[in-house]
Amino acid sequence: MSSSSSSPGSMKAKWGVSSSDVVYHFGTSGMSVATATVTTHPLDVLKVRLQMQLVGQRGPLTGMGQISMQAVKSEGLRALYLGLTPALMRSVLYGGLRLGLYEPSKYVCELAFESHNVLMKIASGAFSGAVATALTNPVEVLKMRGTNTRGPIQELQKIASEEGIAALWKGLGPAMTRAAALTASQLATYDESKQAISHILILSSRFSDVDEMDFSSGRILSASHAVDGLELTASTIAGTVSTIMTAPIDMVKTRLMLQRQSQSAGSYKNGLHCAYQVLQTEGPRGLYKGGFAMFARLGQQTTITFIVCEQLRGLAGLNAL
Repeated sequence: MSSSSSSPGSMKAKWGVSSSDVVYHFGTSGMSVATATVTTHPLDVLKVRLQMQLVGQRGPLTGMGQISMQAVKSEGLRALYLGLTPALMRSVLYGGLRLGLYEPSKYVCELAFESHNVLMKIASGAFSGAVATALTNPVEVLKMRGTNTRGPIQELQKIASEEGIAALWKGLGPAMTRAAALTASQLATYDESKQAISHILILSSRFSDVDEMDFSSGRILSASHAVDGLELTASTIAGTVSTIMTAPIDMVKTRLMLQRQSQSAGSYKNGLHCAYQVLQTEGPRGLYKGGFAMFARLGQQTTITFIVCEQLRGLAGLNAL
């Protein structure tokens, strides 16, 4: 992703890309998200189980540690990796699109509005996340069902025969809203944080070994340890902000996608109705069920995704994010 100092003219030259550049651009995005998914998938499984606690009820919630021990004791370690296959499929498709569309979307916004401010980055992130989710929502449904059944193939057959093809787009509204909020907060925060920290590194005497900054690519040209710290710090900030922004939306999305397991609370008509029902029957805390697991997962996933993606883009000869 180009620095805010890039001019429309230089951006236009930059985007005269070859087909191999496009493959590298989306490929590095998908591979980085897939790498993070393998690492954090058990936390995603636990998050879903935490979110499905006491549906339609108030009461003490079971913690993540106890939930994980119960799952392993009754189902074995395999329980923590249920749904991994569709999760990896989703990572490559959804992750590749979500991260890959951000840069061209930001380029179009900056050309159209002749502005490089943070609002352009937020709008670009929201658009990228929403489009990626609309195209890959069936895989997300399979992933969610896979955390509670034997496997994605069996679940696909069950959904098609019992609920119809349209069921693969259950929860699309909240899913798009969450993806838009996630991508906007995650990528815009990372982008802005990285730029701000880069300026601080250069101006601070404590990092006098940072000799030069290539603003056209966003890379520090010396002091590799500073580069690692830059990416780590920026990605940690991005993970924290995105978790706070998306936890309630993620809760609603989970409930809608697993609605058949929530019959005791009645049928949710849409995302707003689901949020209202949760607030009425479970209280405000209900919207943050699984919040710690989500933070543990999304924080790690964000950090791993950005660090791996930066390294892969460097190897592919692409500019830094």
